[in-house]
Amino acid sequence: MSAQQDGASQNLERGLSGRHVEMIALGGTIGTGLFLGAGKSISTAGPAILFIYIITGLFMFWMMRALGELLLTNPDEPTFVAFIEKYLGQRTGFVIGWTYWLGWITIAMAELTAIGTYMKFWFPKTPAWIWELAFLGVLFAINVIAVGAFGETEFWFAMIKIIAILAMIVTGIVMILMHTKTSAGVTSLSNLWQYGLVADHGHNLLSAFQMVFFAFLGIEFVGMTAAEAKDPDKVIPKAINSIIMRILIFYVGALMAIMSIQPWTNYSAHQSPFVQVFAGIGITAAAGIINFVVLTAAASSLNSALFTTGRMLFSLNSASDRSEQNALGRLNKRNLPMNAIILSTLFIGLAVVINYLLPASAFEVITSVASATFVVIYAVLIIAHLMYRKSNDFKQGQHQYLMPGAPYTDYLTLTFLIGIFMILLFTKETQATAVLALVWFAIMFGWTFRSNKK
Repeated sequence: MSAQQDGASQNLERGLSGRHVEMIALGGTIGTGLFLGAGKSISTAGPAILFIYIITGLFMFWMMRALGELLLTNPDEPTFVAFIEKYLGQRTGFVIGWTYWLGWITIAMAELTAIGTYMKFWFPKTPAWIWELAFLGVLFAINVIAVGAFGETEFWFAMIKIIAILAMIVTGIVMILMHTKTSAGVTSLSNLWQYGLVADHGHNLLSAFQMVFFAFLGIEFVGMTAAEAKDPDKVIPKAINSIIMRILIFYVGALMAIMSIQPWTNYSAHQSPFVQVFAGIGITAAAGIINFVVLTAAASSLNSALFTTGRMLFSLNSASDRSEQNALGRLNKRNLPMNAIILSTLFIGLAVVINYLLPASAFEVITSVASATFVVIYAVLIIAHLMYRKSNDFKQGQHQYLMPGAPYTDYLTLTFLIGIFMILLFTKETQATAVLALVWFAIMFGWTFRSNKK
């Protein structure tokens, strides 16, 4: 066997166990937004944020069920873009695939930058770029050792986030049962409604929906593991089916605990409520603990980005006839897309240089536009599922994992996603982001149309 082989003649290694996939799914559901952005969410919507998480979580669950149904028709496909290409055409698959790859590259750049910032908490005199390159180097090494090494790393990254959230929930339960007094009053469930259910008379409820939606970015990542999971027919459905329970426990449970410990009106939009709560009960190292948690969350996201971008780049090039692209569509002797991972890592590493050349605000705009494109990607995924349901593949195939309520749940989810994009488009703070995302897709589809015409 040669060191590099065509992707078409060699499959990715199935080295991810059930516990790996389940924790990867969990890690993809919980990001830094819960730990750092919960204060802003609470200030924007008040206790109504709980219902917004439940509603958004339901639509994300339906989107994942649609993805799961597609994946299990052919678990050997390295990415979900193969199904978009099959049911919506090569042009759409090309645009969505490269948009998804570039989106994860920019998100990884942002996470790499954040890692440098978080490390300054303990090492203020050490240049951030040293930590950024160190973390990128270590995570790259993990990704090219074996897929099992990646899975084990993600398992423990997710475990740290779970422990932090469970600590908050347990703290809240104990304080409620003991009627603990705080500087703001007595800890009680009544704090959830005693000061009003909605912040600012509901004027910002719609913007809260897009905030919560972006907290779920990356939820689809578990779908990227299907081609490398052991027994995907059992593992993938189990991971997806547990999404609703994870949202109820980790998001809704943590926020209920936070808003019960003290009135929601006491939380600052600019400070982590986790830090406020733990510091308030006498844990002097609260800021350091939460900084460690968000550091591991950022590292987890960066680790996932290396995995995702490598597989996506491999998938986009494995069927290519162009010799200069075929190198990216090959696997090495360990059945890893080594070339694709290396190139993706080099692009992510450009963040170290970009941080010196561009102001922070410009980098934030690029990341925001990339995030906005995910709304369109999820919508296209739903449309691909609708087309699959109308195809002979569905009519003549055997089905083991059907999306509940389809096609009606497809239409509802699609309507929700369009609504999220409309909120982005008509909200002053996010309008430019949405417009730039539309411009990106217009350019990409226009370019592919022109190329095909030639």
